[in-house]
Amino acid sequence: MEVLVAYASKRGSTAEIAAAVAERLRADGVDAECLEIGEVGGLDGYDAVVLGSAVYMKRWRGEARHFLRKHGKELAGMPFWIFSSGPVGDPAEDDAAWTEPRKIVARAEELGARDHVVFGGRMPTDPHGPIEKAMVNNTPEDLRDRRDWDEIRAWADGIAAELSRAAN
Repeated sequence: MEVLVAYASKRGSTAEIAAAVAERLRADGVDAECLEIGEVGGLDGYDAVVLGSAVYMKRWRGEARHFLRKHGKELAGMPFWIFSSGPVGDPAEDDAAWTEPRKIVARAEELGARDHVVFGGRMPTDPHGPIEKAMVNNTPEDLRDRRDWDEIRAWADGIAAELSRAAN
C-alpha cells in the first residue's frame, strides 16, 4: 500500500503537519510519500491519498483546489482523506465559517473522501508586512502555534488502521 501525502503550504506549518502524517503512517507500517502539490506528477502508483491545505479567509490554497479538480476522478476511485490547517490565536474566537472551506469539503465528500479534519495552525515565525507583524504581536505567544501533534498522529493512526483493514 503506497500513500501520497500531498500538501499546499504558504509558510510551512501545513508542510510540517503533512510530514508528521506521513511519518506516522510509516511508523504504522504504511509506505507514505510526502510531497508539496507542485511536485506531484500524477497519482499512478498510489493506492490512497491524504491531501492537505492551509486555509486563508475561508479558502484552500489555489494549488490544492486545482489538485482536487484535476485529480477528482482518480481520487473518487481510491481511499482519500483531506485536512485543513489554519486556526491560530484564541480558540474561543474560532469561527468554523473561516476555517472550513465549505465548497472544498462538499466537493471532497462528493468524491468519497473518508474524512476531513481541521488542525490548528502556526503563525509565521518571521512575519512579513505590517498586518502579519501586528497579528503576531497581538497574539499571546502560547496561542501562536495551535497544532496538536497528538491529534495529528491519532488521525494518521486512524488512516493507517483503515488501510490495514481494507488490505486484509
